[in-house]
Amino acid sequence: MCGICGIHHFKNSQPVEEPVIRRMTESIRHRGPDDEGYYFGESIGFGFRRLSIIDLVSGHQPMSDAAGKIWVVFNGEIYNFPELRRELAQQGCEFRTNSDTEVIIHGYRKWGMDVLDHLSGMFGLAIWDVKDRRLMLARDRMGIKPIYYYLSQDTLVFGSEIRAVLAGGAVYAGMDICSAALFLQFRYVPSPRTIFRDINKLASGTRLVVEKGVARCEQWWNFAPR
Repeated sequence: MCGICGIHHFKNSQPVEEPVIRRMTESIRHRGPDDEGYYFGESIGFGFRRLSIIDLVSGHQPMSDAAGKIWVVFNGEIYNFPELRRELAQQGCEFRTNSDTEVIIHGYRKWGMDVLDHLSGMFGLAIWDVKDRRLMLARDRMGIKPIYYYLSQDTLVFGSEIRAVLAGGAVYAGMDICSAALFLQFRYVPSPRTIFRDINKLASGTRLVVEKGVARCEQWWNFAPR
């Protein structure tokens, strides 16, 4: 179990305050006792807490490609990463680590946002494309790994837990009455709602993409019975 969090100001170049990202990351320390990492770029910041499973030495996150143009924070496990690694290596990709995170990076360089279709596993991830100024949050097909977020007209705050989003300081922790009613009816709060009024949960098989100052949420996978 690892934890990710971040902030993106997508309507301007306002820098993300480092103490805020560190506070968000500290709020999910229990998710990853082995390592922590940070990335700060123009108008964006990532935080990460790590529980080491694969490549304890070189799997530090946030991780980027060699040029520093694609950055990833990732919670989960990619079951087919050895097969994807071989496929990408045969096509000329040069790997520096044995981690599944780097496979996501090279996969994004090869397939763009369609990299998600190639991943078999459980994951909650964020990919920042520096050149295209595109941020993509994505959740696995079954929704095993969570991502929560707050979205305003110009800012996106996200994390593996609600407490990380609240630690960002941009959202008030007010209860959503409709969500409370749903909980009493179903004994859980259906996605994309949460018990908090302004915090949403990314649904399974869904991605949230922010680019060119616009945010859109779209289903990248649907269950199709045969």
